[in-house]
Amino acid sequence: MDRKIEKKTWNSKRILTIAGITGIILLIGGSIYFTSGKSKLDVDTERITISTITKGPFQEFIPVNGVVMPLTTIYLDASEGGRVEEKYVEDGADLKKGDPILKLSNTDLELTLANQETAVYAEQTQMQISRTSSQTSTINKLNSMADVDVAFKEAERIYKLDKSLYDQKAIGMQEYQSALNTYQYQLRRKKLASQILSQDTSMVKQQDVQSREQYAHMKSTLELMRKKVADLTLRAPIDGQLTSMDAEVGQSKNKGEHLGQIDVQSGFKVRVDIDEHYLSRIYTGLKGDFQFADKTYNLVIKKVFTQVTAGRFQVDMEFVGAVPKGIRKGQTLQVRLALSEERIAVLVPKGGFYQQTGGNWIFKVSEDGTRAYKVNIQLGLNSTDYYVVSQGLNPGDKVITSSYETYGDIQELVLKK
Repeated sequence: MDRKIEKKTWNSKRILTIAGITGIILLIGGSIYFTSGKSKLDVDTERITISTITKGPFQEFIPVNGVVMPLTTIYLDASEGGRVEEKYVEDGADLKKGDPILKLSNTDLELTLANQETAVYAEQTQMQISRTSSQTSTINKLNSMADVDVAFKEAERIYKLDKSLYDQKAIGMQEYQSALNTYQYQLRRKKLASQILSQDTSMVKQQDVQSREQYAHMKSTLELMRKKVADLTLRAPIDGQLTSMDAEVGQSKNKGEHLGQIDVQSGFKVRVDIDEHYLSRIYTGLKGDFQFADKTYNLVIKKVFTQVTAGRFQVDMEFVGAVPKGIRKGQTLQVRLALSEERIAVLVPKGGFYQQTGGNWIFKVSEDGTRAYKVNIQLGLNSTDYYVVSQGLNPGDKVITSSYETYGDIQELVLKK
């Protein structure tokens, strides 16, 4: 008789399968646990930098480079083009105002000057001829006027005499009428002569004024031309040192081309290059300082050049107080430019930690100094040495400020000496 065999619920195959699945789950869970930041890492304290959070004065600075320049510089440009004919001094020479530097030759300009001088002399001669002619014409008209006046007076005398005789019936009508006609003719003639003389006088005056104005204009043009020719000899506009001279005998220079500059030896300024990121925060009056020969010297911004070139703009800074002895044009200075007023703040020293954390968290050392753990922080302004701590840390806290590059996602550090 057949017997029914019951199937076992827990056989070895099922047990092994369940054990394998459980092992995989535990492996995955352990992996998640250890990769979720709960792991620890032993760290030698001699290989890290532990800094103390402090509370003290803070002022935001940015490091910038500045170049020492003369306080005043006058640029020398060619006011007229020409060929360099002669050089009187070399680059670096100390000059007094009016000293000749070089001479350009320009035959076209010199020929124009000669033609202009000839035209002025011709105009002057013509003015003299016109004046003489006008004077002769006026004299002739005055002589004619004198003759007319004599004839009028004679006709007037005869008319009055004949009128009296006619009234007395001493002469006839024909004789009286003849005297009257002659008198009226001479009267009209006198009026016409007077009018002509008056117009002639006015015309002569007007012509004289016009001639004088034209002559004055031509002389002004001549003086301007003479100045242009004189400017072919370049002279020092002020006392100073000639620098950046760019001219050799035989070279041709165009109008407006740069020839050199005069540096006034009365003081220095510092021209500073700044990243365009700070353009909105830079204005006249901001201060800075630099170290020179183990001493600190102060500067202040006097002028801001807002034009941005290659991502940077420039400012001119002048010395406040003493100017360093021995400083020279062209020297490069490392300037600390202050962007804020001094205030009291919680500070953390700068370090390599910022590259990995972006200032969002930091490893804070426990009170017993045996471990360090992540804490969230918030940093604000910064200077060359410190960040301002806005949240997450207090004065007296100790933190690790060296690089976190090898820590990965480690959540806690075990500090070993």
